[in-house]
Amino acid sequence: MQYPLDSGNGNFTYKLSYGGFMSEKTQEKISGLSRRSFMKGAGTLAAASMFGGAAPYVMSSEKKVLRYLGTAVNQDTKIGEKAKEDLGITIEYIPVTTDEVTKRILTQPNSFDLVDTEYFSLKKLVPSGNLIGMNASRIKEFDNIVTAFTKGEVAGKKIGDQGTAPKKVFYKDGEKSKDFSSTPTEWVTLIPTVYNADTLGIRPDLIGRSINSWAELLNPEFKGKASILNIPSIGIMDAAMVVEAMGEYKYPDKGNMTKKEIDLTMKILTEAKKAGQFRAFWSDFNESVNLMASGEVVIQSMWSPAITAVRTKGIPCVYQPLKEGYRAWAAGFALPSTIKGQQADLAYEFINWFLSGWAGAYLNRQGYYSAVLSTAKANMEAYEWDYWMLGKPAAKDIMSPNGQKLASAGEIRDGGSYEDRMGGVACWNAVMDENRYMVRKWNEFIAS
Repeated sequence: MQYPLDSGNGNFTYKLSYGGFMSEKTQEKISGLSRRSFMKGAGTLAAASMFGGAAPYVMSSEKKVLRYLGTAVNQDTKIGEKAKEDLGITIEYIPVTTDEVTKRILTQPNSFDLVDTEYFSLKKLVPSGNLIGMNASRIKEFDNIVTAFTKGEVAGKKIGDQGTAPKKVFYKDGEKSKDFSSTPTEWVTLIPTVYNADTLGIRPDLIGRSINSWAELLNPEFKGKASILNIPSIGIMDAAMVVEAMGEYKYPDKGNMTKKEIDLTMKILTEAKKAGQFRAFWSDFNESVNLMASGEVVIQSMWSPAITAVRTKGIPCVYQPLKEGYRAWAAGFALPSTIKGQQADLAYEFINWFLSGWAGAYLNRQGYYSAVLSTAKANMEAYEWDYWMLGKPAAKDIMSPNGQKLASAGEIRDGGSYEDRMGGVACWNAVMDENRYMVRKWNEFIAS
């Protein structure tokens, strides 16, 4: 999954320079490198050549630097700046796609100090041994992490766990274990950073009636004005929600289909495509925004910040709650097996800071959910908390972290409260056992 980076002026764009997302200050530091520092760098490169690969990472005694690999969802300039202000740690973002995150972990675990990856990737990553189990005793707020992760519950009630529900892959048998533990241990795979419950986005002004089912995505009423995302492992989950909602089939596990179930799902999608149901198949965040903002599409797979981006243009757009429930996703911090000593200490220090509230509140204000709700609440105004987390009408205009108006006083958040949204999760993003077969069939569907 690729995520947008809010540039701070209302435009959600990908800003890539020097191989990553960087603040202007960071770019100035790079462009202003002294000859002496360049020669030191050249020496490191020479060492890399001598040892036939990447040289071991050596942290300067004068600086605290943390190399942060991940998608751009949490790689916000302001989070990095705040971490530097509070901790004195310079965050060097390494922003890549979800697939590239997986590749880096599997092939270059010494190229980063901290990684932000998705829970559904863990079945590929943990068996490699390239991620260590994180010591729960070193995480100050560990006992306050939301129970959706630790127990698969929200407000004491079980939620859907089809797919890769975090509770299934949350614990490891030991620090260096390559296996998951079905019972709690002191070793954790990922410390949650951000998560959400996804659904369909709609243009209520162009539809003109209520929408309450995933089945509407294939309703002929929206022929030529529907869209689904072209990321196979996620798109097929949305498709499965539609197939079930239509009453065509009930999956034992939408996140781990058999070949026959994949064939059935693709057959239904292909028939809809040939009938002209879909306007487009998007894989880029900005494309999803443009399709909805232009009115070319009135109902589609969508992500929460994309809804926000459309709204900031002054265009009605709703993240529609649906009776069959939500498809959820989650990401978290992990440490590479190569990390040790002072770098490991810095990583734990940053993670503890991330859970301490400021970052959580910052992400909550963008429509995401944070891992420790109590600390985030302490960093939000009461009216913000009421709107974002309790589903209450906004007492004041709701603003984004960058000062953009997201909702007017009196409005209620799409889907209501945290308990309503996360309590309504039906399944989680996943990588299927038959993933290669699924991807091949998905690509055939797109090419059909």
